Amino acid sequence: MDDATTRKLTVRDLAARRAKGEKLVALTVYDALMARMAEECGADLLLAGDSVGMTVLGYKSTIPVTLEQSLHHTAAVCRGARRALVIGDMPFMTYQINGDEALRNAGRFLQEAGADGVKLEGGRTMATTLARLVVAGVPVLGHIGLLPQHVLANGGYRVQGRTPEEAAALMDDAKAVEDAGAFALVLEGIPAPLAERITAHLRIPTIGIGAGIGCSGQIQVAHDILGLFEDFIPRHTRRYAALAGAMRQAFSAYAGDVRHGRFPGPDESFQ
Repeated sequence: MDDATTRKLTVRDLAARRAKGEKLVALTVYDALMARMAEECGADLLLAGDSVGMTVLGYKSTIPVTLEQSLHHTAAVCRGARRALVIGDMPFMTYQINGDEALRNAGRFLQEAGADGVKLEGGRTMATTLARLVVAGVPVLGHIGLLPQHVLANGGYRVQGRTPEEAAALMDDAKAVEDAGAFALVLEGIPAPLAERITAHLRIPTIGIGAGIGCSGQIQVAHDILGLFEDFIPRHTRRYAALAGAMRQAFSAYAGDVRHGRFPGPDESFQ
């Protein structure tokens, strides 16, 4: 195979694709198996997201996710990915307290988990922290708009940027994140026309989730598009499979075979 299709992707590759007008494909995954499958199917960027709290760990939001849990799942994703860029999602209160703590925790994602960078939420208010990480050599993926780690403060998950004031603030946030040195920016829960304007005004790629087609790329949670997570279906998600039903069918068939003495049979037994 051509080295260009097998070597490890870098932040420079994402920038080059954006410059060529090529759409970036990103997925949120939490383990080595899904990471391997996602990159085999064309994912450029894999996010070991703090949404693991809701999809895998059973929490009601991303807030309870700890640094150790995030490092654990990021390391698993890194073990499964050979080519895709892997980004660790910094959990709530691991980067907001002060720059020293943010840098120390971000460093653990690179040194211990093997990530290629980190993601943190926030615009202008986080620009100084973001810049400090970048200066220290940590690639940073920014994130503005709907911020899941602010769900308690905002009273729920709400689309951002619908008023002129909010739209102007988001435009300022995007520029601040770019100026601080982020290699790309996640736009979540933003009206499509606004996300398109933000994308046009930035030099760095934008990755949309609930932000319309005008972004440089898209990211979705694997468990959402596979139909594994059933607590709710986000408006921005398109279901490409219904694996939860298939899993229940398989588990039920297995349970029935065990209870009625049909498993294991001769093919699954040793003599």
